[in-house]
Amino acid sequence: MLPFIFAGILAFIIIMYVILDGFDLGIGILFPFTQNEKERDQMMNSVAPVWDGNETWLVFGGAMLYGAFPLVYGLLLPILYMPIMLMLIGLIFRGVSFEFRFKADRTKPLWNWLFAISSISATFFQGVILGCFVQGFQVNEAAMTINNPDWLTPFSLLTGVALICGYGLLGATWMIIKSEKALQKKMVHFAKGLLILVSFFLVFVSIWTPLHNQIIFSRWYSFPDILYLTPLPVITALMVYLAWRSLSQGDELKPFIFSIVIFLCSYAGIAISVYPFLVPHQITIWEAAAPDSTLRFILVGVAIMLPILFAYTLYAYHVFRGKNLEGYH
Repeated sequence: MLPFIFAGILAFIIIMYVILDGFDLGIGILFPFTQNEKERDQMMNSVAPVWDGNETWLVFGGAMLYGAFPLVYGLLLPILYMPIMLMLIGLIFRGVSFEFRFKADRTKPLWNWLFAISSISATFFQGVILGCFVQGFQVNEAAMTINNPDWLTPFSLLTGVALICGYGLLGATWMIIKSEKALQKKMVHFAKGLLILVSFFLVFVSIWTPLHNQIIFSRWYSFPDILYLTPLPVITALMVYLAWRSLSQGDELKPFIFSIVIFLCSYAGIAISVYPFLVPHQITIWEAAAPDSTLRFILVGVAIMLPILFAYTLYAYHVFRGKNLEGYH
């Protein structure tokens, strides 16, 4: 039971990071498409109070994986060192450029571009890691290593680009809430284009993945599973339609909510495809988990820290709710 609980907690931490850090990475992705420093200032100020707290979920998730599922940590990290390091380098430079841009005058254009490039690269390599995970690995059980550790494949490249579009959509819909007038209209335009791209990638990946993995194909298309799982793509399509309609009708909050639900549906689809494996189709949750004594010990810390982090996140977003204001930073 404990491994299942920790898998659920890990899944919750990951989706919290994806949603919260996703939209502020999306701000950086959209940075090159803005025309003046006033718009960029408004975009930066919309996430200045919360962006560093958002990334806390990534640190928490990494610590959780290391403590609760050390076998997965030991198997996957050596294979994914390169994309993980490139992602972290992107996040580091993003943080540096975020802080320096507020203080810079003459060099502000440099930090603008560095902020955009680091946001795009960090997002891309997160997508690459996701693509590698969904593709799965061949584990050599005798040596407890992974065979054919190729992390850069056509599928992982596709998921990297898809995640850039997805985070861009979250960023655009977030800015619809936090801006007004010309900038808001521009973000509506961006959101519509990105919603089309996200829809394309959802369809393409949904077709590609089962065709290249017999286990996933059987999971989704065998009877009676297909009857139980059909509502998920139907709900996803409905969310895409509702997001488009809310953008066309000028709603501010609804596009962001519907975009989050699209991410949740995609996340549920991945979970269904790989469950109950943590190294897809090789090592299950129970095989990868630490001993129960270790899990009980970790659970005490998680029971203290998780509610605190969640409460802090809710409080921060409550305090800085409403339209973007000058002088947050």
